[in-house]
Amino acid sequence: MKNRGRKKPSRSRGGKKDPRSFGDDDDPFFESDAKRRRKGRAEDDDDVLGGLESDDELADDVGEEEEPAEPEETADEKRVRVAREHLERIRAIARKVEEEEDEEEGREEREGRRDSLVADILQKGQLEESGRVRRFLASRVLSPETLDEFRFLVKHRQSVATVALAEDDSRGFSASKDGAILHWDVENGKKEKYLWPSEDVLISHYAKAPQNPSTKRSKHVLALTVSSDGRYLASGGLDRHVHLWDTRTREHIQAFHGHKGPVSCLTFRQGTSQLFSGSFDRTIKLWNAEDRTHMDNLFGHQSEILTVDCLRKERLLTVGRDRTMRLWKVPEESQLIFRAPASSLECCCFINDSEFLSGSDDGSIALWSILRKKPTHIIKNAHAPSPNDHLYEKVKEKMPNGGNTENGICKAETYSSACSWVSSVAVCRGSDLAATGAANGVVRLWAIEKDNQGIRPLFSYPMVGFINSLAFAKSGRFLLAGVGQEPRLGRWERVPAARNGVAIHSIRLKEESTPVY
Repeated sequence: MKNRGRKKPSRSRGGKKDPRSFGDDDDPFFESDAKRRRKGRAEDDDDVLGGLESDDELADDVGEEEEPAEPEETADEKRVRVAREHLERIRAIARKVEEEEDEEEGREEREGRRDSLVADILQKGQLEESGRVRRFLASRVLSPETLDEFRFLVKHRQSVATVALAEDDSRGFSASKDGAILHWDVENGKKEKYLWPSEDVLISHYAKAPQNPSTKRSKHVLALTVSSDGRYLASGGLDRHVHLWDTRTREHIQAFHGHKGPVSCLTFRQGTSQLFSGSFDRTIKLWNAEDRTHMDNLFGHQSEILTVDCLRKERLLTVGRDRTMRLWKVPEESQLIFRAPASSLECCCFINDSEFLSGSDDGSIALWSILRKKPTHIIKNAHAPSPNDHLYEKVKEKMPNGGNTENGICKAETYSSACSWVSSVAVCRGSDLAATGAANGVVRLWAIEKDNQGIRPLFSYPMVGFINSLAFAKSGRFLLAGVGQEPRLGRWERVPAARNGVAIHSIRLKEESTPVY
């Protein structure tokens, strides 16, 4: 019984031959057709795998010969690099100033003086950037030569409504009444177009569908602005939405809804992603472009809002058809009201945190101070036609008594036309140089006197058409003008001889005695 429980030792397989095995297994004669086909496929696969391995080895060899790709530069590294380059330029300027002076002092004294000069230049630049110190550019503007004139950079099919300039003055943006939004290079005028997405994509980006399904969404653009970092572009128009675009990809990324009327003006707060929008519904809305959120509403205007402007502080400047200009203190939720004497204000802009400039529909420009509710200085008939203007004969026929003129300039009481409306004003940031535009055939440069002493005319640049928008370069070296045959907000007048597009005019400046970055 015990023997039954034991397992028999397993025999070695090699001890007994398999009756199915033959000594000549490798002979292909004895292989079946199916086996031969399987073997052929296996050999083919081995050849393919071998080929792939050889390709990988070849790629490895090529990769070893090529240099490894450099890692992509981050935003922080770019800022550090730009800051170092800027500091090196400042040091080079300081070195140049040092070489021009006597070099009898010791080396340590020279280096100490150089460091103090670099600090002074950097501090001056920061103060000018923040607007606490005014740059005196108007006294450096040279008289234009005979060949100096506006040159068209970009052409549009319809009237240009707005122009915006990037912080580095290298790129520009423009929009027209036909909905075309262009992104172009200031140096060569090379342009790229922003394509509007389909209606389904807009709705997916939180845009509201038109109230009447049978009507298409209006793409008429009235306002355009670009953020300080150049990342976001915002547009607004007759569809009552604020559209946010990515300037790097030129793609639509968000649609802000909430306004009950056309969006007439837009501006970014400098150095931030805060976006302000003004509308014909008499409200101002605050958005955050980074978070894609609505933040606040501002109420006060009794009629359509036409223009909005903002600097670094949380203060907002607006004008409306209620003949008022309002300075909003956003954190305090308060506002200061400035009333125009006898006309409707059309446009405005900051000079600094305490001074503003405005243009009116009676052709006058006004200088304002935060300390007074009325203008400190007014220039009437700033864009009245003269015998040298291209619209002089046309306007003269419309005026009573054949056009009552005095010293070649139409009197204010006898001239009132859309051609003399000051439709745009601009100030070179942190400086005393300003420009105004109308439809009388010229763009005028003005010098803003210090301590609210007034405004004096400098030069006039000929330009045919409605000047619907103006933008200065940060350096003051050139001026951009958005020109059209029709005014920005209507079609009550037309200049057939005008061209629709963006024009640039260079401004020649005298060199400063003290070098500035």
